[in-house]
Amino acid sequence: MIKQPRRHHAELLVIGSGLAGMAASLFALERGVSVAQVGNSGVIAFTTGYLDLLGHDGRGFVDDPWQALARLREDEPHHPLANIIEDDIRVALNGFTQTLTAMGLGYSAPGRNNVLALTPAGTLKPTLSLPLTMQPAIAAMAGNADTLVVDFIGLNGFSAREVVANLAQRWPGLRSQRIGFPDMDSGAEVYAEVLARALEVPATRQRLAERIAPLLGSAQALGLPAILGVHRPDQVHRELQSLLGVPVFEIPTMPPAVPGVRLRELFETRLPQRGVALEPQHRVKRLELLSHGVRAQLEDAYGEVTIEAAAAVLATGRFTSGGLRADPNGIRETLLALPVVQPAGRADWYRADYFDPRGHPINRSGVTVDEQWRPLDASGRPAHPRLFAAGSLLAHQDWMRQRCGAGVAIATAYKAVECAAHAAQHNFNS
Repeated sequence: MIKQPRRHHAELLVIGSGLAGMAASLFALERGVSVAQVGNSGVIAFTTGYLDLLGHDGRGFVDDPWQALARLREDEPHHPLANIIEDDIRVALNGFTQTLTAMGLGYSAPGRNNVLALTPAGTLKPTLSLPLTMQPAIAAMAGNADTLVVDFIGLNGFSAREVVANLAQRWPGLRSQRIGFPDMDSGAEVYAEVLARALEVPATRQRLAERIAPLLGSAQALGLPAILGVHRPDQVHRELQSLLGVPVFEIPTMPPAVPGVRLRELFETRLPQRGVALEPQHRVKRLELLSHGVRAQLEDAYGEVTIEAAAAVLATGRFTSGGLRADPNGIRETLLALPVVQPAGRADWYRADYFDPRGHPINRSGVTVDEQWRPLDASGRPAHPRLFAAGSLLAHQDWMRQRCGAGVAIATAYKAVECAAHAAQHNFNS
């Protein structure tokens, strides 16, 4: 293979392919801004598919996340969500879920209250929006419907029996059954993604329905691990419900899980179709901050790639995604060596009790930004007038404990793109 250097020009460069990076690209496209995007999107496969806004406020789980946001603004004024008005958060979440639905991955509309959604272990967590393939569980649980939960021989990371045991008091109408999946019932290990791709074949759906139907009995609903296809899951869902004659819902499995794979493949397929110059599964090796914008350099299988843009959104995530790195000397931002808010020393990273309700200080590490979502340098000034940041890279939030990961990713991406478009508007559409 002959390698040849390539060059892209765009109005906005998005660095990062997690939820914040993908949301940034979508919001930029809605503004008519040309986008180039680069980043390793593997981490998105670890999501359950649920979109949380704010599920825990330090006192306990919250029912009304919007009311909890008002308290957050008082208790944690530096939290990223505390610096975005409610109307903008609503616009961001509604726009994102509507776009996902339009692209073929249906999501419920974010409402006023959180719903309690099922976890892989059969516990419950508050979330604001969930895939349509998972939504029937809410009504079934609320009505204590007689419900069968099925798992499959050889499938790890999901146990119908565990789900039923953990929900027994709250949902006594549950019962479980383990069966063999068509053509994969030898007892050997099987994987959720493989089952999901198999169910994209109509004949496999028919055969699975034939195995489940005799087990339903008086069941008014059916729960399955999240395996209803990687592409067109809503169609697979509708057809399986039609074959079985009862509402069907998915329950997330342990990650990496199909709902995250769906998001990743949806973005990697649809964003280029919408005009994004996407370089997935690659990292920026060097980012230069220029007087007229930014220049990123990377390399793929075909050679060196240079991307020049009028502005950039940094959405590189934290430790798992590689946006931050921890070593014996502290925590550092990996691309531009931006200052990182962090505990004074390694001894302060964690509390003595792993389950301390306050969380661990290291989980609030990150980059600080100004009111225009521009990361700050060591002097406290913007590192560059056209460099912006979004997502879990931002400091002063513990998205895992606060159940606010998607909210932070989507809302800050919306604001970062808005500010980027404003700051570089004389370059855009020129």
